[in-house]
Amino acid sequence: MSISPLAYVHPDAKIGQNVTVEPFASIYGNVEVGDGTWIGPNAVLMDGARIGSNCRIFPGAVISAIPQDLKFAGEKTTAEVGDGTTIRECVTINRGTADRLKTAVGSNCLLMAYVHLAHDCIVGDNVVIANSVNLAGHVTIDDWAILEGNVAVQQFIHIGAHSFIAGASLVRKNVPPFVKAAREPLSYVGVNVVGLRRRGYSDEQITRIEDIYREIFVRNSNVDRAVQNVEQGLPRSPERGLILDFIRNSPKGIMRGLTE
Repeated sequence: MSISPLAYVHPDAKIGQNVTVEPFASIYGNVEVGDGTWIGPNAVLMDGARIGSNCRIFPGAVISAIPQDLKFAGEKTTAEVGDGTTIRECVTINRGTADRLKTAVGSNCLLMAYVHLAHDCIVGDNVVIANSVNLAGHVTIDDWAILEGNVAVQQFIHIGAHSFIAGASLVRKNVPPFVKAAREPLSYVGVNVVGLRRRGYSDEQITRIEDIYREIFVRNSNVDRAVQNVEQGLPRSPERGLILDFIRNSPKGIMRGLTE
């Protein structure tokens, strides 16, 4: 363990083995830090922070400050960061409220500089969130999603696995898995073929996904009718199941289809 004498570490904080805490970092009492994690200068881990192993927390990051929510009543909640995740400069992650009791980022994620995660956001594993992305409260992002810089996500939105959202997009509706999303208002612009191939999806799997979204976003303007057509006309597959379950669990709707 290497803790600078110029850092502040509360005696009640639980610090793992081989942790480095650089000068002027502050670690509050109700904090846990896993083995091998690096805490950079001027980073602040406030009460409720739970940091995994082998993470990197860069200068100016603030993790587990109380929510920016007027309904917050001081309940005991956490802000959790999984193993191997990198939190870059000036990222802010607020802790949860009574709704989910935590804000959580999964393992092996990258949150680039100036990202803000509001209370009760849940981010999966292997997610990349680029510079200056802002998530409002209660947002869910599934595994392997990528959000480019300056994306803004409205509260209670769900972003599906392996999706890709173009820079400066405004996300007001749920984004299903495997897609690329862009334009204003946010629209389907294709399947995230490059990302899927990088993650080992076969051409056959990608073709099945393209066939499903062709029915949902290109041939039909009515999502309910499109879902019926997919169920009746396209073969069962794990990809089909994931897509249809996502749509059924999006009562406020999904983003719009392909437009010229």
